[in-house]
Amino acid sequence: MTRDWDEVLREHGFRITPQRQLVLEAVNSLRHATPETLLAEVQKTAGAVNLSTIYRTLEVLEQVGLVNHAHIGHGAPTYHSVDEDPHIHLVCDTCSKVNSIPVKAAELFVQLLRDQAGFETDVAHVSVHGQCSDCLERMKLL
Repeated sequence: MTRDWDEVLREHGFRITPQRQLVLEAVNSLRHATPETLLAEVQKTAGAVNLSTIYRTLEVLEQVGLVNHAHIGHGAPTYHSVDEDPHIHLVCDTCSKVNSIPVKAAELFVQLLRDQAGFETDVAHVSVHGQCSDCLERMKLL
C-alpha cells in the first residue's frame, strides 16, 4: 500500500485492526472487487471474517478516503483503492471484463454538462457499458 493507511485511520479516530488491514490489502491486490469477492480473498487468511465485517470495513475505509466505489453492474458496488488514478470503468456486457481509462477522457463531456446544465460530474463513479475490443473482434469472425 502506498499510503500510510494506519495514520489516515488514526487521524479520523479509527483503530487499526487486522480486519481493516486485510480488507485494504485485498482491495489493493484485486484492484476492482465486490464485497463478496473481497470476502473470499480475506477468508484465505482469516476464515472467521464474515460479509458484514467486510461491508462495515469498506464503509470506514471509504469514509476516511482510502477506497472508493463504483456501480459497475447491477449488483453490489465495486471497490478500488484511491491510490489508483481516478478512472472511468468500461464494462463489457458480453464477457463482463472491466477496463479503466483516465477521467481525462471525459473532459469534453464534463465541460458540456457544466456549461449546458450547470452540473458538476464525479466521473470517478462512472461506468460505461458496451462491448470490449476482444468481443467486437469475435463478433466480426462469426
